[in-house]
Amino acid sequence: MDALKLISDSSLKAEAPEINIGSTVRVHVKIREGERERIQVFEGTIIAKKGSGISSTFTVRRVSYGVGVERVFPVHSPNVAKVEVVRNGKVRRSKLYYLRDRVGKAAKVKEKL
Repeated sequence: MDALKLISDSSLKAEAPEINIGSTVRVHVKIREGERERIQVFEGTIIAKKGSGISSTFTVRRVSYGVGVERVFPVHSPNVAKVEVVRNGKVRRSKLYYLRDRVGKAAKVKEKL
């Protein structure tokens, strides 16, 4: 058990991004295409955070061409280059799954001042 803990502690990112539920973020993800590697940006609202330690993840949702797209990102993954916070949202829930049923302006989260 101690060996697993050592391995997981060594693979934790030193600077874990400061992310909150309801925040709009830009996630820079490394994409491998054959031999080449590029960075792809995914921007959306954080609707959930799960887990703790090395297995912690966050779910980002956005609407692209009228279709809702959700991606789950591991917080400590080496494929996540960086996470930029665009704006902070004012929410009173830990999971914002209700945004899936909303369309247009009703799906927006108010900004925290």
